[in-house]
Amino acid sequence: MKALVFHGPGKIALEEKQKPSVREATDALVKVTHTTICGTDLHIMKGDVPAVTDGRILGHEGVGVVEDVGAGVSNFRMGDKVLISCITSCGECEYCRREMYSHCEHGGWILGNTIDGTQAEYVRIPHADTSLYHIPDNVDEEALVMVSDILPTGFECGVLKGGVKPGDVIAIVGAGPVGLAALLTAQFYSPSEIIVVDMDENRLEVAKTFGATKVVHANAVEEIMKLTHGKGVDVAIEAVGIRDTFDICQSIVAPGGHIANIGVHGKSVELHMEKLWSQNVTITTRLVDTVSLPMLLKSVLSGKLKPRQLITHHFVLNEAVKAYAAFGNAAKEKAIKVIITT
Repeated sequence: MKALVFHGPGKIALEEKQKPSVREATDALVKVTHTTICGTDLHIMKGDVPAVTDGRILGHEGVGVVEDVGAGVSNFRMGDKVLISCITSCGECEYCRREMYSHCEHGGWILGNTIDGTQAEYVRIPHADTSLYHIPDNVDEEALVMVSDILPTGFECGVLKGGVKPGDVIAIVGAGPVGLAALLTAQFYSPSEIIVVDMDENRLEVAKTFGATKVVHANAVEEIMKLTHGKGVDVAIEAVGIRDTFDICQSIVAPGGHIANIGVHGKSVELHMEKLWSQNVTITTRLVDTVSLPMLLKSVLSGKLKPRQLITHHFVLNEAVKAYAAFGNAAKEKAIKVIITT
């Protein structure tokens, strides 16, 4: 089969690899129909995720069709159309019972990380009964790829962890795919203002169409403090994963506010406790658990949530390296999310 293979920082190649097969009774083999590239994949390319080793097939998102299942799989059978969760969950360990699927003792974020992932014609899914979701016929499968990861990540790590509530003034620092996913899902809770910060003018224009009430391109701290009459924001969502954007969040959060970190940080940041110690501020981190995935899936299928608007570019699997180049050059290419069809 064809697959996109990682060979160390900055090195990927489309290669012929052996087709995977069912190994454990709880496995399913899925023929991937659509997948995508995540910002986390770009962090892998930068060397920020050392667990990903030479020879790994990348990718942790997608939809497809079940081709084979192990003897212990009861919820799926050959021919079922499925959504692949970015998080693999056994459903039985201590962390799964606490709905912390990302820390599953037998799974978690393993696809495209410690086992081969979805940027291929086929993928083996461990613990299929609790890591796959049925999707109906005649739906927009490309749009559903957004439910694999970025929508639950933006919602769970940003909106829920940030405690967004009606009337809040919130700022989303970073208008990449996950930041825009946080923007879309924050509107479930009717904040009074949603300020989006980014250096990319195109993404800020997109953010306006997605529901941002204000956008900030430069001098973020100064501009946001002006917009909030010196008070700051109730919730600052960090959606990039670098020191500068985390610093912005620390500088704009109001007393009693929340800083909700989504970004994947490959390097340390400085925590300004000399300013924050007295401010009753809550700082949260989270790796997506996909506990919200069933709700988000229903919201998309009902038409209440419209993730297709996140998709800007289309490629076939043979063009996977080209897709990485476009996604990695998002500002120049005006890319938000790419779809790779196998």
